Amino acid sequence: MSERVNNKQLLIFDFDGTLIDSVPDLADATNNMLQQLGKPTYSLDTIKEWVGNGSRLLIERALIGKTAVEKGEVSKEEADHAEQVFFEAYSNISRSKTFAYPNVDKGLHQLKEAGFTLALVTNKPIRFVPKILEGLGWTPLFDMVLGGDSLPVKKPDPAPLLHVCETLNFKPAQTIMIGDSINDISAGKNAGIDTIGLSYGYNYGKDIRDSKPNQAFDHFKELLSYLLVD
Repeated sequence: MSERVNNKQLLIFDFDGTLIDSVPDLADATNNMLQQLGKPTYSLDTIKEWVGNGSRLLIERALIGKTAVEKGEVSKEEADHAEQVFFEAYSNISRSKTFAYPNVDKGLHQLKEAGFTLALVTNKPIRFVPKILEGLGWTPLFDMVLGGDSLPVKKPDPAPLLHVCETLNFKPAQTIMIGDSINDISAGKNAGIDTIGLSYGYNYGKDIRDSKPNQAFDHFKELLSYLLVD
């Protein structure tokens, strides 16, 4: 392993937009919810810009058709009801449109075999995560998995990352946070953890490099080359 990463032992990955492209299935569930509520539906590209802060904000953004949601624009009752409709719709789809990005499947196995400890911290509700991991054959690869509702707070709060470090007995200095969104980079910085940004995912239409991660790559294969240099 290269000098630049030889003290890093724990890799914390984001999920959606980093390891998997789940937007087509999320868009189907979102539009299904909107149809049931009698509201206009949106294109995949529009919904893609709403993904990244967990299901609640995705739903609120869809209800008002905006990326940013101001407090008070959606009542709690309306959002609570829409969330349940969304969860049911997402539970009922096959997730056949969710797939791993190129080189991710092989790459995760390579990283595990190289001696890295892998963890997953996503803002997706935890109830939906195990089935996707199982379908991809990734369940044995991750020593710890947290969803957006596993703790009282989620990314960009640093608490989930620090909880993983503490539970798995690693220091932040031994850890790298890898993700596609400003939420991942901010969480890492707030936790004192080095960050790697991946540009191909979901970051509200902005370049991940604007968030100033320690490193940034356009392809997962480039990340592997960085981490697995002899």
